[in-house]
Amino acid sequence: MSGAQELGLEKRKASTLERFGLGLAAWSEKWFPDAWVFALLGIVVVFLFGLLIGQSPVKLALAGGKEFWVLIPFTMQMAMIIIGGYVVASTPAVYWLICKVATLPKNGKAAVALIAFFSMATSLISWGFSLIFSGLLVREISRHRDDLDYRAAGAAAYLGLGAVWALGLSSSAALMMATKGSIPPKLFKISGFIPLTGTLFTWANFLTVLILITVSIAIAYFSAPNPQQTKNAKAFGISFEKLDMSIEPRQKPGEWLEYSPFLIILVGALLLFYLGDVFRTSPSGALAALDLNTYNLIFLTVGMLLHWRPKRFLKAVYNAVPATGGVLIQFPFYAVIFGMIVGTGINGWLTHLFYQMTSHGTYALLVAAYSTVLGVFVPSGGSKWVVEAPYVLQAANLHHINLGWVTQIYNAAEAIPNLLNPFWMLPLLGILHVKARDLVGYAVLQMLIHIPIVFFLCWFFARIIPYVPPLR
Repeated sequence: MSGAQELGLEKRKASTLERFGLGLAAWSEKWFPDAWVFALLGIVVVFLFGLLIGQSPVKLALAGGKEFWVLIPFTMQMAMIIIGGYVVASTPAVYWLICKVATLPKNGKAAVALIAFFSMATSLISWGFSLIFSGLLVREISRHRDDLDYRAAGAAAYLGLGAVWALGLSSSAALMMATKGSIPPKLFKISGFIPLTGTLFTWANFLTVLILITVSIAIAYFSAPNPQQTKNAKAFGISFEKLDMSIEPRQKPGEWLEYSPFLIILVGALLLFYLGDVFRTSPSGALAALDLNTYNLIFLTVGMLLHWRPKRFLKAVYNAVPATGGVLIQFPFYAVIFGMIVGTGINGWLTHLFYQMTSHGTYALLVAAYSTVLGVFVPSGGSKWVVEAPYVLQAANLHHINLGWVTQIYNAAEAIPNLLNPFWMLPLLGILHVKARDLVGYAVLQMLIHIPIVFFLCWFFARIIPYVPPLR
């Protein structure tokens, strides 16, 4: 049989899922805009929607512009998550683990499945760490395997953000509701506080995570193209050397502190003592102390200690900074979208529609659908929850739906639009040196299959988990 015949035979053997994945990949490479353009497009869409429901164009413009800088503190927190994740993932110990894992898969399809697993598993600890760990894993595997499809692998590395991150320990909504001091007073009157034992640490949440991880890995494996249709890193003109975290020898006497672990040990010990006290004295229990600031401090402290020397730690930070560029420039523009929604009648219009359309039987499905759609335009789990929570939880009280599970409905659904909206993909794109359009095809394939599964689980568990009155 000739080479051409063999190639044709392999192509005929391609599964439906493989062909669908390749088709979506080709579509996204041709038609999908850059992530920043997506943000600008979102502003236009929300503005036009506001006009359609009778909002003043002047009010829309002023409300959006007024909030341009409102997310700056959150922007810094997100940037620090990326830096902290990179700092830890690039430590000698963790990078050694990445290199060992990279040698495990025996073919390109298995490699994509492995990347998907580690992306989701690490996202349950920290979404920032997940992006960096899985991105470095893709880079390392691409150095060993020419049959690794770079598009499918990149999308698999993003699955943590698009599937289960919000069901894990870095869930902004769950952490907020478990900490009395973090809940806005008006929201607390409606919901009370919801401990993590009522959200993240429930059997329904564990089962949802298990199902989503299993399904996502299967999709990643079976949709990855066969070797003849693979587009590897070299096809993108990309090649990577092994991550070099070595530091040049000390040349000046004044540099000795940069090369000595003395300051790292001292400052690290102080920070560990502080963190221990934070968890020990937390009025609502140790888990309630887990918020974004605590997470960032944990990762930076661990990164400092694992890098051991200030010079190596700073090198990791410098390498991480380029991956934060998209976050720094795009968050203010997403804040404009946020401002137009909450600062005009758009939010009230949506609230009224939500109340009119919900019943006990349809509530969970509508919350999931609403959170998914709104997440396309406001890709911020914590900030968007503050917008949604008052009327979503009030309706849950009226329908006697478990408030903890309502929070998890939001979390599960909120992750879905990340597979379409490239905003949270930005750090990964910086590490892999590609555009969002190169990965979105396979991400959208996951999204199309996730939607019915997530919606069903949200609806099913909402019907069987008993209602608990708000805890004050």
